[in-house]
Amino acid sequence: MKVPVDRKLKKKIRITPPADFAAGLKGVTVALNHAVSQMGPVRAMKALADLNQKKGFDCPGCAWPDPDDKRSLFTEYCENGAKAVAEEATLKRADPFFFSQHSVSEMLGWTDFEIGKSGRLTHPMMLNAGEEFYQPVEWEDAFRLISEHLNKLDHPDQAIFYTSGRSSNEAAFLWGLFARAFGTNNMPDCSNMCHESTGVALNQTLGIGKGSVVLDDLYKAEVVIVIGQNPGTNHPRMLTALAECKTNGGKVITINPLEEAGLKRFKNPQKPADYFTGGTTITDLFLQVKINEDVTLLKAIMKLLAEKDAITHEVFDHDFIKEKTTGFDEFIDDLKKYSLDELATQCGVPLHQIRKACEILTPAKKIIICWAMGLTQHKNGVENIKECVNLLLLKGSIGKPGAGTCPVRGHSNVQGDRTVGIMHHPSAQLNKALKDEFGFDAPESTGLDTVHSIQAMHEGKAKVFIGLGGNFVSAASDTDYTFKAMRNCDLTVQISTKLNRSHLVTGKTALILPTIGRSEKDIKNGSHRYVTVENSMGRVHTSEGHLNPASDILMSEPEIVAHIADKTIRNKVKVDWLNLGIDYSLIRDKIARVINGFNNYNERLKDSGFYLPNHSRTGDFSNMPEGRAKFSVCALAQHQLAPDQFLMMSMRSHDQFNTTIYGMHDRYRGVFNERRVVFMNPEDMKKKGLKKLDLINLESEYDGIKREAENFYVVPYKIPQQNLAAYFPEVNVLVPINHFADQSQTPISKSVIVKIKPSV
Repeated sequence: MKVPVDRKLKKKIRITPPADFAAGLKGVTVALNHAVSQMGPVRAMKALADLNQKKGFDCPGCAWPDPDDKRSLFTEYCENGAKAVAEEATLKRADPFFFSQHSVSEMLGWTDFEIGKSGRLTHPMMLNAGEEFYQPVEWEDAFRLISEHLNKLDHPDQAIFYTSGRSSNEAAFLWGLFARAFGTNNMPDCSNMCHESTGVALNQTLGIGKGSVVLDDLYKAEVVIVIGQNPGTNHPRMLTALAECKTNGGKVITINPLEEAGLKRFKNPQKPADYFTGGTTITDLFLQVKINEDVTLLKAIMKLLAEKDAITHEVFDHDFIKEKTTGFDEFIDDLKKYSLDELATQCGVPLHQIRKACEILTPAKKIIICWAMGLTQHKNGVENIKECVNLLLLKGSIGKPGAGTCPVRGHSNVQGDRTVGIMHHPSAQLNKALKDEFGFDAPESTGLDTVHSIQAMHEGKAKVFIGLGGNFVSAASDTDYTFKAMRNCDLTVQISTKLNRSHLVTGKTALILPTIGRSEKDIKNGSHRYVTVENSMGRVHTSEGHLNPASDILMSEPEIVAHIADKTIRNKVKVDWLNLGIDYSLIRDKIARVINGFNNYNERLKDSGFYLPNHSRTGDFSNMPEGRAKFSVCALAQHQLAPDQFLMMSMRSHDQFNTTIYGMHDRYRGVFNERRVVFMNPEDMKKKGLKKLDLINLESEYDGIKREAENFYVVPYKIPQQNLAAYFPEVNVLVPINHFADQSQTPISKSVIVKIKPSV
């Protein structure tokens, strides 16, 4: 992908030492400045006052849970949560006049940051085949066009129905209902690109694809292991929970290729005293593992624990293992095959540090392991999670207070979307419930996930793409391949709040359907409506905005979905789509009759919501094939790097959330005014004859196909040798479309083999 670079820009880049703490007064200042600059002072204060409050709206950013009971009066949000709201509630507008001034070709030359700063979408827009400018279109004409394209397909499986994790339970349920009634399970969603490995691993070992802990468990834990995750940037409110754990006597072990500021120290913005002190030291032990050598490190830890247990018989929870698990003997037999010295060498963590981890873990009975995409986006992503489960099972640390699995979901309702039916795998139970409630036979064949949807579009096997939120083309792997795939479609439709690159890389005909945001009032026929979401720990609660919408003609997501479905399959199934789109309580009644755990849905929302059933939370594994949790025998990662090769992981800067770029700074890592940077070990730089801010290209080669990301500035950083890190979506171009995690098909975005080439 050719990316022009201003050679003078190097003078603007500023590199400083990485920060040694997160949040504090600086975080508050940045958050408020960002909010006021986008919304103005009055609108900003109103929006932030309602953010994550019980009668307010759910943060459109991450899925970290709110406290069940008492919440901070005004600051129940983090710096990046404030930025997320500012992005959505901005006063800037991408209206018909804006589109008349800027062609698609022009906007394609903008950075993702520049595109995102265009403002809120206000009117339905249409791009006709062969044209360069979007034109306004009436809602009814847009719905008719979608219906015509869908109904002229040779088969329903030629349509792709994508879902973003910011969609509500109500919109997602209608979306899945529509897709299945139309006749396809082609429902890729953002889980496919992030936590699909988690769902597969937890289902196979514990019988449920969700984490087992609630927020209160983190306060009670004796040890929290944070692995493959950077909460200081990605889930900043998690730091409050970790600080509370430390106050209560708990310890934190951090495992990651980079030492992150948020896991060093945390200055709690809700505690003014922290502004003038050092705050809370979060990490007791940092283990700097090589990229994707987490299984290797965990094996070394468990091997040491096993050696201690063989002497004392008090390290493992043998009663739990005997009564609640299966596969223990096979697991231990496999563990004996490995050499501690070889494991330490391969993972890059000195043996004396691994022994320190064992000293912390040996007496602990209540252990929580938290992870994110640092574990899931690898070829062995599923086994990474299974190895974490192995450690918890050894210690009996599942199904008790203060212990368990804690996958930290990225987008605010990505877990809820999946719960209410967004999945490409058919479910006999769900299909029967849909048949009983709506009277149609849902398709029984497996649909397409994200990777295979892209391949189908690329090969001309899928012709219509409709996205319910998100920025699909920037989020997906293999950027050039994905661009070509989208352009092969006859029609692409994006249901969105803001302009993004997916509106510019389109099918022959394209539609943008603007929708109401989380922070905005949703009023129909004089009645205020609210939606619901599920947080990362399985609690369902309401979200109701209080700001005036960006435009008087915006429709809500449930309304848009209902109109598309009504126009497309009104005579095919007996569903009162339009009334469902008007009255969300009717949708919730349907969810209650179709999806387990939602009984009395509307009634149970009146306080602060409710938790969905979770068998692993209570230590009940009866739905597993043998009625017990399962130990797994996992292989070590296999990365055989040549001397001139590096293993690269993609990551977020502190100034972004997923593909939304808030700004050009990553102050926690000390990088300002630039995103096209690659973090590199200083010794590797010496070997390659590179100096700070030298300009290079990155090249990956898989199956004989070379992919190149051009013009990246080298930044020396404390990262293991032969490891690199860079920001996505800029390096997504290097991730091969056909290389993904076994079983989950999650792209290998965190372990891409690359070479460094000089930039000429």
